[in-house]
Amino acid sequence: MAGQAVTEADVMRALSTVRDPDLGRDLVSLGMIENLSIEGDVVSFTVVLTTPACPLRGRIESDCRRAVSALPGVRAVNIKMDARVVQGRGQQGKQGIPGVRNVIAVASGKGGVGKTTVSVNLALALADSGARVGVLDADITGPNVPLMIGARGEPRAQNNKIEPLVAYGVKVISIAFFIPEGTPVIWRGPMVGGAIQQFLHDVLWGELDYLVVDLPPGTGDASISLAQLIPLSGVVIVSTPQDVALMDAQKSLAMFQKLAAPILGIVENMSYFICPHCQERVDIFGHGGAERAAERLGVPFLGRIPLNPAIRAGGDEGVPILRRDPTSPEATAFREVAERVAARISVVALGPTGKRPTWVPLPVVRS
Repeated sequence: MAGQAVTEADVMRALSTVRDPDLGRDLVSLGMIENLSIEGDVVSFTVVLTTPACPLRGRIESDCRRAVSALPGVRAVNIKMDARVVQGRGQQGKQGIPGVRNVIAVASGKGGVGKTTVSVNLALALADSGARVGVLDADITGPNVPLMIGARGEPRAQNNKIEPLVAYGVKVISIAFFIPEGTPVIWRGPMVGGAIQQFLHDVLWGELDYLVVDLPPGTGDASISLAQLIPLSGVVIVSTPQDVALMDAQKSLAMFQKLAAPILGIVENMSYFICPHCQERVDIFGHGGAERAAERLGVPFLGRIPLNPAIRAGGDEGVPILRRDPTSPEATAFREVAERVAARISVVALGPTGKRPTWVPLPVVRS
């Protein structure tokens, strides 16, 4: 090829050697290369990732630049990095929410493990990456999302639909917006399921890349209703490291697998505490339990979130840690979890062949 101008075919062959590490496929076969142009010895193209929260964005860009720069006749390479969130694969017989590409359920086997804290900060981390995000508070009898994300006010109606409130750029809906503060919600299962269905289909969500659904703890009506009403892109299981929490988390995981919902992985919350005075690490609830459980159950481990009073204070004040202290180790941990969740959604959606597969139920983990 010496002495000859580089061609588009040459560039595409070079880029076919660059693989997306999460998907395990090359960028060309995944359809990630767009707007390729060659002007003399300058090559320009766009890499369209499957999520703006891609944790390996810089590595992919560097690999592309290196591959194309090595071609004879290329003096400069201009790369634009973009993202188009992949849509989760649907489950048979279920209708999705118009405009919503992915629904992420955040669940736990028991209360008190910080599931809502994870839901709120996961949503903010995804939004910070450039994605369009909403949060649905599906804990009808114990709605805490509005408090933790600082969403206040009353949603308005428009054409018999509900307009969600917006906090920190994230759309939010919760039963808490419709009842006086301190009023208990004493509903039986069918009413809970009806409320969730209304929040899914009667809210003006608009175009969203991710809708994060904060479920109540356990394996009750809300979780079953969600899994049966719409196709889930995946489920995030939240647990602390201690055995009692992991036992219940495994039951929640097994329930979603029986309902043919993809498991994105397990997050270990309150993983450890760093003493602010002596900087000693203390494993208050044990160490590594969620990671060992993930390995035993054959699901991904999504990361550890430290225990820090600032996270609790931020939730109480409606200023989550990603806004209260965005450069803190805790905020960084939430961003890393969000990146892994987004990557897992792409893997589940595209499958090993890079094509949208027909739905195949995941194997059930026996508790």
